[in-house]
Amino acid sequence: MADARVHPSAVVDPAAVIGEGCEIGPFCVVGPEVVLGRGVVLKSHVVVAGETAIGDETVVFPFASLGEVPQDLKFRGERTRLEIGARNRIREYVTMNPGTEGGGGVTCIGDDGLFMAGSHVAHDCRIGDRVILVNNASVAGHCVLEDDVIVGGLSGVHQWVRIGRGAMIGAVTMVTADVIPFGLVQGPRGHLDGLNLVGLKRRGASREDIHALRDMLAQLGRGSFRDTARQLAAAENGPMVREVLDFILGPSDRSFLAPHP
Repeated sequence: MADARVHPSAVVDPAAVIGEGCEIGPFCVVGPEVVLGRGVVLKSHVVVAGETAIGDETVVFPFASLGEVPQDLKFRGERTRLEIGARNRIREYVTMNPGTEGGGGVTCIGDDGLFMAGSHVAHDCRIGDRVILVNNASVAGHCVLEDDVIVGGLSGVHQWVRIGRGAMIGAVTMVTADVIPFGLVQGPRGHLDGLNLVGLKRRGASREDIHALRDMLAQLGRGSFRDTARQLAAAENGPMVREVLDFILGPSDRSFLAPHP
């Protein structure tokens, strides 16, 4: 606990590992198997339980609950863990659960994410870097969200769904199938509504890359995603198109969200 500042009302187990420069505010509870990296801030009323590691300079706001047992009736108290990366902003009432034995035993959160108030990450999820979950967005168990994904407020992601890099989910959307990289999904029962053009431009995608992705998407909309992707993969493709095709042909037993008829 070198150089850490711990409020007298906080309950910190002596076995917890507290990094240099951490701040633990009033009425926080930190369990015995918790590891806090350098400069982690727990504002107040934060509970960090279980085998949970939080990366350097992450800030956790009041009433967040991290590492409590999964909301899964199959969980029988097995040893599992939650790993949270560096420089995340975890806002009020966020919940993140550790893994389960049936899902690999670990929930992983990347770096530089923003998890807004009331959002939820369930057991065995893998969340990439720079992911944003807007207020009250929920991600069910076993999901994969790749880097730079944004999930809009009050949206839900069904268990086992994969969302590719740079995709954006609109507000109040239910995502029940895989989403291709750079896709834009919206609607009460989400459908693929084109490309996340704003996100692509922010990340420096060239005009040629965007045109190539649009052409690929138009062809994918004419038939089976996987069958068409196999045909397109045989041709010469740019790196962004190749990333989308690799994602479609990757391991998954779920279907893909398609453009609205």
